[in-house]
Amino acid sequence: MAYLLAFDQGTSSSRSIIFDADTGTIAAIAQREFTQRYPQPGWVEHDPMEIWSTQLQTARDAIARAGITAADILAAGITNQRETTIVWHRRSGKPVHNAIVWQDRRSEPICADLRRLGLEPLIQEKTGLRIDAYFSATKLKWILDNVPEARRLAERGELAFGTVDSWLLWQLTRGHIHATDVTNAARTMLFDIRANQWDPELLRALDIPTALLPMVRPSSADFGAIHPDLLGGPIAIRGVAGDQQSALFGQACFREGMAKNTYGTGCFTLMHTGSKFQESRNGLLTTSAAQVDAHPEYAIEGSVFVGGAVVQWLRDGLHAITHSGDVEKLAKTVPDSGGVMVVPAFTGLGAPYWQPDARGSITGLTRGTNIAHIARAALDSIAYQSAALLQAMSRDAIAAGAAPLAELRVDGGACANDLLMQFQADLLGIPVVRPTIIETTALGAAYLAGLACGAFASKEALSELWRVDRRFTPQMDRKEAAVLMERWEHAVRQTCSQ
Repeated sequence: MAYLLAFDQGTSSSRSIIFDADTGTIAAIAQREFTQRYPQPGWVEHDPMEIWSTQLQTARDAIARAGITAADILAAGITNQRETTIVWHRRSGKPVHNAIVWQDRRSEPICADLRRLGLEPLIQEKTGLRIDAYFSATKLKWILDNVPEARRLAERGELAFGTVDSWLLWQLTRGHIHATDVTNAARTMLFDIRANQWDPELLRALDIPTALLPMVRPSSADFGAIHPDLLGGPIAIRGVAGDQQSALFGQACFREGMAKNTYGTGCFTLMHTGSKFQESRNGLLTTSAAQVDAHPEYAIEGSVFVGGAVVQWLRDGLHAITHSGDVEKLAKTVPDSGGVMVVPAFTGLGAPYWQPDARGSITGLTRGTNIAHIARAALDSIAYQSAALLQAMSRDAIAAGAAPLAELRVDGGACANDLLMQFQADLLGIPVVRPTIIETTALGAAYLAGLACGAFASKEALSELWRVDRRFTPQMDRKEAAVLMERWEHAVRQTCSQ
């Protein structure tokens, strides 16, 4: 038997998954959480060395659990939390600062300066992105401007910048490969996704030295090999993609109009638009989809900053539950939220609202409200935010002359929650489809690696491996769903006006 190894480096944990190359099924999985650091309000950091050590150990654990050796692995793929920014010394491999995580808002003043300079139209035209602290460029500029000696060393070519995929590639290849793929480059706010290259005009505008940047390759390509000392033998690295584009690929959403939503720490919705760079008129982003060759492919994307993290808040902040898995049981003790709305804008609101200064709110409280109503409303908020994104996507599709969304493929940890998935289908009025394998982020990285090494003949062959676990069909009257969405939008307006 032959296997594929996927490194799945996420916001709260590092995981490694071994997939059977013939069936796409999971042979072994290993996971390790790592420390979340909050130096100041709005700041979020990770230790890059802890990211690396946990990722390496999970790979060793997964290989051991599968009862295989490096020689049994055809290729490896990497998928990663996007936008998180790391700068390190090329000579020593040591980071100059903690990783600045995608959730971090410290570079908002830099974003405000860029907006005042009138650069938003240029940035949106070239990168498909809005100016926001979410993306890597302003995080990188903050490091260069605030870490002693960083800018001088960068200008001398002694430092390297990368998102987490580049950091792992550097470590896995012992510094031989400084590269990224188009999907991660597309999230930096420095990459022209029409031309598939770093943009000199944007680099000048942000004062970013070109010498810092990694090479950009297609998502299914030669990214070198894992050093044999690390996992007991050399393993070719043949796939790299940011987590959300990797999930789109793992869900076999290869055609224009197909969409997926990943329910993780945040929620991330992508709709494939084929070879079309389609600008959103409804507050969404245009981004690169995973590419198997040099030909650009695109997607429309919307990001919910707080998705499954609202369940962590119920657990760790309110102590309403002991374990995250308890939330469905608690929420089911009431028939609905009793009019309560939770808007979990803990770090602002993402698409389609783009309100970085918004803060969370609970509205609709009465004397009869109890903790179960709040738990139900918190769970519902994940579906409401995702529905707002998907409705915006359908409007964009119709405006572009395409059909509205016909079904939604779902993945991520929270999609195992049947109550949430049914409510999502009810709000959207279309089927919500959960696959047999919900680890589609890692699966996408494995598929990309498998295509490059010849384990799979084509994307069509991958489509045949995709299997449905459950299809949730809408049960709610459309008028009732519309009333609920209007209540949600009212709660958002109240939150943003505070």
